[in-house]
Amino acid sequence: MVLGFVLGPMLGKHTALLGEVGKVVISAIKAAAAPLLFFAIIHAILKTEVDGRSAGTMVVIAFVNTSIALVTGLVLSNVLRPGEHLVVTQGSDPSSSAYAGKKVDFLKTFVGYIPTNFVSPFADNAILSIIIIALLFGFALRRVRREPAFAQTSKSVEDAVATLLRMMEIVLAWVIKLIPLAVFGVAAKTVAENGYAPLKGLAVYVGVGLLGLLIHIVITYQAWLLIAGQSLRRFWKEAREPVVYAMGTNSSLATLPVTLQALDRLKVSKASATLGACVGTNLNNDGIVLYEGMAVLFVAQAAGIHLGIGDQVLAAVTCIVAAMGVAGVPEAGFVSLALVLNTVGLPLDILPLLLAVDWVIARGRSVTNVLSDMVLSILLDRAKSPRRSPDATSSLS
Repeated sequence: MVLGFVLGPMLGKHTALLGEVGKVVISAIKAAAAPLLFFAIIHAILKTEVDGRSAGTMVVIAFVNTSIALVTGLVLSNVLRPGEHLVVTQGSDPSSSAYAGKKVDFLKTFVGYIPTNFVSPFADNAILSIIIIALLFGFALRRVRREPAFAQTSKSVEDAVATLLRMMEIVLAWVIKLIPLAVFGVAAKTVAENGYAPLKGLAVYVGVGLLGLLIHIVITYQAWLLIAGQSLRRFWKEAREPVVYAMGTNSSLATLPVTLQALDRLKVSKASATLGACVGTNLNNDGIVLYEGMAVLFVAQAAGIHLGIGDQVLAAVTCIVAAMGVAGVPEAGFVSLALVLNTVGLPLDILPLLLAVDWVIARGRSVTNVLSDMVLSILLDRAKSPRRSPDATSSLS
């Protein structure tokens, strides 16, 4: 990213081809994301077996956390309006006449995504249609495997789903390896064509995103820990290692073994840790959801599109569903943002530009998701066997 910003003015018109790499990567991500989302949802439905009461508690806590994260992202974007700071004078300008002043009818858009067949949703990257189809297939297969006559056949289908999911994860991993080159190309092209003016808008974009994540961590998570009677000093001592790993790997899934070790040191039961950090991670993606809520409004503001409260709520629902579908994959936040923007009809022109700085904000998303898994596990453990931590008297320390 830094290299692109420095060399862009020197390379001048030669950056045009480099800038196309960003568009290619975005297109490849969109192509891989739809089938990955489909198989991931079916696989999760088939493999998830949890106690009803614990599952209910997990869903409630995750829903509250996600709602708070969404509200935080939306409020910050509405108050600070980061999209209005983005200035692009040449090249791909999201505020061009094709989009400026456009009204988006989200309700009409959503109704239009009720699938009429099983093919076009994948061709159109229609995330809501794909999710509906995946849910139907997943629950139908669960029902079929309980029938003795189809027990063996359904097991073969389950294995095929797991294999296809793994294949799509590998394909997406290959695409992700191109991101550093794409970031260099987009950064170089941006400053070559527009100077350093767009950097102010991108800096505001990153700053608002990280501010929202920080607010959620400091206020929401610490409030939950106090409610659970968990010492804040002890929690942060044990959370330090997972936080560093998440920041380095940019993946809450890759950090999972370290997260489980930290939860074990915090005396959280294995059952609660497994449910909260392994199963609940598909529902509990606060970092992704908060970022997407902020980023969707950023794109709309940069494009001159006004979104009312009702439109924002509907867009937020799409963000939640998308985040659950791609949880755990590399660059999950950016992958699902591409799907959300495509689904609700907002311009994708700006995505290559946002990709140039996503390396920074992605680390914040991963850290937030890891802390979210840890807090959820602690809350589930306290709900199953209420007790007061011996360090609770010093919980404010």
